Amino acid sequence: MRLRLISLIFAAACLPTAFATGQEPPQGKNCTGLAQTVTLPDGKITSAEVVPAGSFVPPGLKPDEKPWPGYKTTPAFCRVRVTLTPTPSSDIKVEVWMPVVGWNGKFRGIGNGGFAGYIGYEGLARSVTLGYASGATDTGHAAENVDAGWALGQPEKIVDYGYRGIHEMTAESKTIVQAFYGSEPSRSYFASCSNGGRQALMEAQRYPADYDGIIAGAPANNWTPMLTGGLHLLQVLDGPGYIPGAKVPAIAKAVVAACDAKQGVSDGVIDDPPQCHFDPKVLLCKSAETDSCLTGPQIASVKAIYAGTKDVSGKLIFPGTPPGAEDGPEGWGLWIFGKEQGKSLGTLFVTGYFANMVYGSKDWDFRKANVDDALRLANEKTGAALNATDPNLKAFFGRGGKLMIYHGWNDPGISAFNSINYYRSVSQAAGAQATDQSMRLYLVPGMQHCAGGPGATSFGQDQADVPHDAQHDIFAALVDWVENGHAPSTLIASKIPQDAASDPPPPGGIKPEMTRPLCPWPKEAKYSGKGDEKSASAFECVTGK
Repeated sequence: MRLRLISLIFAAACLPTAFATGQEPPQGKNCTGLAQTVTLPDGKITSAEVVPAGSFVPPGLKPDEKPWPGYKTTPAFCRVRVTLTPTPSSDIKVEVWMPVVGWNGKFRGIGNGGFAGYIGYEGLARSVTLGYASGATDTGHAAENVDAGWALGQPEKIVDYGYRGIHEMTAESKTIVQAFYGSEPSRSYFASCSNGGRQALMEAQRYPADYDGIIAGAPANNWTPMLTGGLHLLQVLDGPGYIPGAKVPAIAKAVVAACDAKQGVSDGVIDDPPQCHFDPKVLLCKSAETDSCLTGPQIASVKAIYAGTKDVSGKLIFPGTPPGAEDGPEGWGLWIFGKEQGKSLGTLFVTGYFANMVYGSKDWDFRKANVDDALRLANEKTGAALNATDPNLKAFFGRGGKLMIYHGWNDPGISAFNSINYYRSVSQAAGAQATDQSMRLYLVPGMQHCAGGPGATSFGQDQADVPHDAQHDIFAALVDWVENGHAPSTLIASKIPQDAASDPPPPGGIKPEMTRPLCPWPKEAKYSGKGDEKSASAFECVTGK
């Protein structure tokens, strides 16, 4: 889950001959007529228009808000707006964008973070700029993506949000693409993070024919246990266990001091968090409480964050957050503690989910909830709609589908151990060989939720400028795997200067502060002992412990 939309920078593949010369597609002049000529079984086209190059401005901008600069480089495209109603309660808004010239013959679906409720315009713009036809949806409601009030008393809207909205968007987008260009997409891709990663895995599990290649970043796929774990933390942190954000830097400093040098390189990044056995007792206040020490209840809270949540029998419900995720703009201060008690992102998601989707009461009080009972009811009410944990991907793999998962070790919102657990479950169900032929998992040292953090965290999944080739760009690697059979191995991640990450790249591109290899799990990058510690060439992928 993420407060802001994570958009992918993805690689432009070779354009089919029919559209490589910049000519108009066979039916390109009929964009405005699509509403009259295309019939959709579960909805209708509400408008269709050609948007001139560089002119798009997203709706709903605040007076002091500037549009994303990338819209200025968007080519002319046919913008189709759709409303889908697969059930009487459904009101799924979809937008389909198609380049007027230069279509590469492919389709890309756009996902949503948090509780959705918006159209991913930046993802659509990036898609058409690189030649893709693209579709996005609000999944059936309009709201801030931290707001779940729309779900109260609306079980069908929860299903739309859970999986139906993305699938319906995909199917109807392809119908519109075929009507506009005169041919269906030759390949289809989906790439998103957080809740979008959950959407990605849901597509692979429920609708294996929708996409040929899928990227799931930091997937919130184990939804009901994940939010139940969040409920447990809210209860632990309530009262004397609460830790003010001012204490987070001291915790982070102690973790780095305990574990950073053990990795062979001292760079402020915990490269192998499972081998970091940090004991927060070293921070126990010896006298008066200050921002540099922790009280007994606060030490218990830190231990709970690392340990995860167990049920009454001692069985793990959801894994804890690995050491290293404490500090940073999207660390514990944002996700777990908030600026004050009850104001964290985790609080918004946990209370929004249980109040509106599980207990059906805006007055629900997390302090009175029993964790085991909450998990049971959550599974009964929403497990089938929201959990994307089915390890059986044989249908998706069987038709040649390729799946790539990435997760930041420093993610404070969704534990990276969750992605490891899902990968293991798929390997057990499909077999190690079949899994290796169709699936990859990359764990990113120093990366927080979907992007950012102290490590080398840009590899084509975020908005930073990186080389668009199969070694530096995860989407390019996926396309190469699907279309050319080149199974991805090591990716190269870059640490982009903070003041340059959102600016237009200078001629020749941005020089990264550091590069590191991302190894396909269970391998991990280790310093070879020689060479520049800031260069990926000084590291090698070895099998972890």
